[in-house]
Amino acid sequence: MIQIIPAAKEELKIVQNIAHRTWPDTFGKILSPDQIDYMLNWMYSLSTLEQQVSDGYLFYFAEEDGEKLGFAGFEFNQEPGKTKIHKIYILPTAQGKGIGKKLINTIKEIALENGQTSLLLNVNKYNQGAIEFYEYLGFIKIKEEIIDIGNGYVMDDYVFELKL
Repeated sequence: MIQIIPAAKEELKIVQNIAHRTWPDTFGKILSPDQIDYMLNWMYSLSTLEQQVSDGYLFYFAEEDGEKLGFAGFEFNQEPGKTKIHKIYILPTAQGKGIGKKLINTIKEIALENGQTSLLLNVNKYNQGAIEFYEYLGFIKIKEEIIDIGNGYVMDDYVFELKL
């Protein structure tokens, strides 16, 4: 049975490991290998993850029989009353088991308990599988944004919102 459990700060190495195992499959047809490496090193260094926890990010794992199969990272009030889901990744071998939906539902519950009115997330414009998944869950595209992340790279995203 899949459980959604909070991640301890000491477990951020597992978050990093899952990201490194997931990103090449998720973004291999969308981003260059160099951009994937750049973004993983930028977004998933242990010092970055530790700083995010210090800044109020919450990380949760999806676990089955003691094995961590995916994670989500989010924070409250990135905009007033809105919880921003910054990261949600499931190992390729574990996709299709309802893990993403369980993670989103857990975030919804926690957000509601903390007085939030909606969930926000960014998704790469060319990640059709993720876009379809979020739309299936009721998220609505509210805008597009291009974010310069340095080194000549950008994140070309849609922003989605789910009202709670």
